Amino acid sequence: MNYLFKIIISGALVIAFISNSLAQNVLTSKALIEMNRVSAIGLSNDRKQVVYRVSKVDVATNTRNSEVFVIPIVGGEAKKIEDYSSLISDNNLSPDGNYRIVEGEVKIDKVFGTDYYPDLNSTNVQIYNSLNYRHWDTWEDGAFGHLFIEAVDGSTKTDIMADEPFDCPQKPFGGSEDYTWSPASNKVLYVTKKKSGVEYAKSTNTDIYEYDLATKTTKNLTEYNKGYDTQPLFSSKGQLAWLQMKRDGYESDKNDIIIFMDDKPVNLTASWDGTVNGFSWSNDGSKIYFTAPVGGTVQIFELKIPKSADKVSAPKQITDGQFDVNGIVGQAKNIMVVSRRDMNHAPELYTVNLKNGEMSQLTHANDAYYNSISLSKIDKRIIKTTDGKDMVTWVIYPPNFDASKKYPTLLYLQGGPQGALSQFYSYRWNFQLMAAHGYIIVAPNRRGMPGYGVEWNEQISKDYGGQNMKDYLAAIDDVAKEPYVDKDRLGAVGASYGGYSAFYLAAKHEGRFKTFIAHDGIFNWKSMYGTTEELFFVNWDLGGAYWEKDNEAAQKSYTLFNPIEHVQDWNTPMLIIQGGKDYRVPIGQGLEAFQAAQLQGIKSRLLYFPDENHWVLDYQNSLIWHTEFYKWLDETL
Repeated sequence: MNYLFKIIISGALVIAFISNSLAQNVLTSKALIEMNRVSAIGLSNDRKQVVYRVSKVDVATNTRNSEVFVIPIVGGEAKKIEDYSSLISDNNLSPDGNYRIVEGEVKIDKVFGTDYYPDLNSTNVQIYNSLNYRHWDTWEDGAFGHLFIEAVDGSTKTDIMADEPFDCPQKPFGGSEDYTWSPASNKVLYVTKKKSGVEYAKSTNTDIYEYDLATKTTKNLTEYNKGYDTQPLFSSKGQLAWLQMKRDGYESDKNDIIIFMDDKPVNLTASWDGTVNGFSWSNDGSKIYFTAPVGGTVQIFELKIPKSADKVSAPKQITDGQFDVNGIVGQAKNIMVVSRRDMNHAPELYTVNLKNGEMSQLTHANDAYYNSISLSKIDKRIIKTTDGKDMVTWVIYPPNFDASKKYPTLLYLQGGPQGALSQFYSYRWNFQLMAAHGYIIVAPNRRGMPGYGVEWNEQISKDYGGQNMKDYLAAIDDVAKEPYVDKDRLGAVGASYGGYSAFYLAAKHEGRFKTFIAHDGIFNWKSMYGTTEELFFVNWDLGGAYWEKDNEAAQKSYTLFNPIEHVQDWNTPMLIIQGGKDYRVPIGQGLEAFQAAQLQGIKSRLLYFPDENHWVLDYQNSLIWHTEFYKWLDETL
């Protein structure tokens, strides 16, 4: 039997037939890396079309190329275009069209030997007098990202952060969401953390600053708040909203939506038991739409703007289903254009009917490939934890799953640690690809994940080896009761906090697992504290420094919850993966773990990527990562 389906390729509608035999194929590592990657650029100025980019990787040449398309929001075909400047406004351009915001690096601090000793031009020494000497995957070079206001006619260019050793956009991941024009074009609002040295490394206290073009003065709009203040955005009515976390040093604090009302900040989500990912104003300025994790997914919510601070109403959930809305693109009347993904599908653009939540797929960049392979069945399973709570656990089955057979099974250990285990689609840790290799995957929403209320999310702090480890084991034990799970072939795999979980469980799993994989995991909390860059993370989650002997929470973290203190109980094969430019979980963590395993005679392998950070981003490196990942599982499971 043949299946008829449509494909849109470069704007042309192609009718294709796929035979039933082809549908038995499964996802491969190379196909995953070379899959079309869809990203929105924005809505056209008339709000009738969506402009988006489709990127394609070629592993053989280790390159990535992109093409831009435009498609009507209501029906119609995609058309390839070369230039979209006439379709979409430049957000960096002031509303009156006279000025433009330009990003640029400015050298402020001396760092290199040549900065201090210009005559010794062959030296490569670096000299530091304070912390924050490196961040994420980059050593501090004395240059800082600044914003410039440039007259469109070229007559003036002003550094609005002149001589300040601070960054906007925020490093390493900030972008254009870190700054915005005021509606009157007379002010620029921007986000930065005006701290240096030790205070910078220990604090999450970013603020929103207002620069006045006429007076050339800067004012801190959020000085009262000591945690994150991010994403300032004006409505069409000129009302300001932004995202805010309350507590300094807690990067996973509840993220709330704040607006200015009667010249005072009003928290619109204070009484709502959730945390916000991102938001967008409605076109008329009467509502805010935001995305947030809920029940192992990410959905869109609607929030009405109150007439007064005492009239705040609860958010209303707009969408519902087994998927993630991973980005809001823009609104056209009662339609919202969003990016959506699930564990079987990479992100595509969809429309959402804001009245009833109904969704319709707009782009179809990978339909042809999906129609040529068998997809995974994904179940949402509710498991009782050891303390009697209900825990959502995703169970992903191999394509063409046969319940009469037995399958090796992987417990997935989520990183973060406080990142939502939702319907994400990763080009690295991809559940569909794991399932395509014949494994069942068990992915529990353990303690320390958003989407189940603030209490559930916060429980993990200072309890790294506690209840959430019991949650992991409760999940694998529950699923392992099924007759199709081969209890003699269980493995546990994870990265970052998931890598820490693998190192910790390797001494605590009581023979459950036959193999572990730990990617950039924490092995030794003492050396981690001495080499990681964002100290607010370890200070909050561990309770403090290892030398604080009277600090009960910290001492518990550095002893009871420290994998290196239990390494003598390891006896299970382990693949250890480490990036050389990972300064969040530095190289010593992976090397210490590998050395400990080798010296104890445990089958182990070190997969070292000298030029990768916390993630594997190079395409050929990524293919090797996948190849070695499944090669190890073949050997040990």
